[in-house]
Amino acid sequence: MFEIKERDAAGRICHFETAHGKIITPTVLPVINPGFMSVSPNEIRRMGAQAVITNSYIIYKNENFRATALEKGVHELINFSGPIMTDSGSFQIYMYGADISPLEIVEFQRDIGSDIGTILDLFSLNATKHKAIDEVNETINRAKASAPLKGKMLLACTVQGGIYSDLRERCALEMKKIDADIHPVGGVVPIMEQQRYRELAEIIIASKKGLPPSRPVHLFGAGHPMVFPMAVALGCDMFDSAAYIKYAKDGRMIFPDGTMKLDDMEELPCSCEVCRKYSVKELKEMDNKKRARKLAYHNLHQTFMEIRRIREAIRGGWLWELVEQRAVAHPALIDAMEALKKGKKWLERWEPISKKRAFLYTGYAMHRPIIYRLHKRLLERFSFSYPKSVFIKEKGKPYSRYYKNLKGREANFVVDSKIGLIPMELEEMYPIAQSVFPGTIDAGSRTIVRAFNKKFMKKMPDIVDISEVKKSGPKANFDLSKVTAVADMQFGKGAGNSLFEGDIEIIKSKKTGKIRNVYCNGEHVVSMRATDGLFTLKAAGAIHLHNSFEQPKLRVVVADDAVPFVREGKNAFAKFVLECHEEFRPYDETLIVDKKDELISVGQCRMNREEMLSFRKGIAVKTREGVK
Repeated sequence: MFEIKERDAAGRICHFETAHGKIITPTVLPVINPGFMSVSPNEIRRMGAQAVITNSYIIYKNENFRATALEKGVHELINFSGPIMTDSGSFQIYMYGADISPLEIVEFQRDIGSDIGTILDLFSLNATKHKAIDEVNETINRAKASAPLKGKMLLACTVQGGIYSDLRERCALEMKKIDADIHPVGGVVPIMEQQRYRELAEIIIASKKGLPPSRPVHLFGAGHPMVFPMAVALGCDMFDSAAYIKYAKDGRMIFPDGTMKLDDMEELPCSCEVCRKYSVKELKEMDNKKRARKLAYHNLHQTFMEIRRIREAIRGGWLWELVEQRAVAHPALIDAMEALKKGKKWLERWEPISKKRAFLYTGYAMHRPIIYRLHKRLLERFSFSYPKSVFIKEKGKPYSRYYKNLKGREANFVVDSKIGLIPMELEEMYPIAQSVFPGTIDAGSRTIVRAFNKKFMKKMPDIVDISEVKKSGPKANFDLSKVTAVADMQFGKGAGNSLFEGDIEIIKSKKTGKIRNVYCNGEHVVSMRATDGLFTLKAAGAIHLHNSFEQPKLRVVVADDAVPFVREGKNAFAKFVLECHEEFRPYDETLIVDKKDELISVGQCRMNREEMLSFRKGIAVKTREGVK
């Protein structure tokens, strides 16, 4: 089973259950060659490996290895007690020709006790579109024929299609229909070796679009840490690496931002066990075998360190920042950012509604999905309160603290900020208040902001000078305008009028003066979170929204079996979700209803619609309170 625990961007920390233990993703599986183990599997495990991958074709071709594996199992053969994934040898067969059938190699992997076996796909490399189509069709047919043979083994069905995004997506859609457990993205090693990272990003996005989100995605042959952050942000969960030993044999040392040759170094910019113990001179003077072993230790250390850093970035909500930091290390990774820019509409579907830490600007920050979402919602959901609008400068945050004299005036005050034109009512909402920008932003970011501003200005009522606005008026109520605007941005246009119609009482923090709770006709409808300026929805507020919006708006529909438990405040699990509003994003507030659209509880979703309808394990909505 596969279950989401944490998330950021399209990346996720998941628990993946296998016969020999749980794998926490994202992770990397070091490649083990049973005929040459410079570093033993158990040593690799002590360094941080949760699982390893070995080649079943190599085992099959060696009589001694084959006999031992069939008699004692692959775990005994390579002396590793944790989860083992086996590759089918597609690349070797592509290079040297086939002498084993696709079904035979799957049965062999099953019989030697592999935790995760792989189909014998066709490796598409530099193929014409016509040939790639034929190879994709054959790979799909092999996957269909292999699935019934897997037994208790988890089966990896590889997505192929060469450099053709439409073929990758089509192959993924067909693989989705098969009883598979994991989906490698194959045929990309030559692309990575040639540092064609933009094409790699396009291939990953196309594959992910067709695959079910409830199955882990493995990027075959991605052994260098440079590509890990980008690939994880695009939704890859697992990698495999032989680079640690290949580079070590060639005297090369892996770092998160590139590779260095030992012969060109005078100092070791690393604090791993090897680099602490030995100098460059001592490593150079070692015999080739010993030096390769030491450098392999270093390379593994750097590989696992980057994986741990990525998992922390997901937990902390700064994965995009890590991607952008790594991108500037190599021109080819900068080029790959173009694919991410083009894919931000798709990426926005997986982007959490807010983060645990501030939005920090880099040269690519304005292309992040959360900015795309903010601009889109401003154009579609925001409504102006007054017939006149005034531009004001961004002096500091929150905006109203620096413009206290404007609160009573009957006008829409719009801040000309680096993130774009922002109505002052949204001053506390993520990422507006929680953003950090330098004095000057890059030309590309300014272009994005100008394009948005041009569209937003067309929505604005009459733009006037501040001198044309009344200094005070009984209709001006900044706090009510603020909560109404935030509700519309968060829940949809019209939500503010639904929630705040009647006798409204707004409770503020005595310490900060910021809005904390809102009551309507004596009922507590929402609380405004200090962390992101968004609302936590209460049961009374949920009733207001349920009465105002028709199904499926804002709803998660659960099966009858789950209704009594969810009504009592128990969480709604994905396997009980029958339908869901397509606009939900991770951590959105949600109404939970039964099949008859009776409101039973309110909570915060942990998944988007695709995930809720795909996963069979994990929390879909964290229930806050039942509705009696």
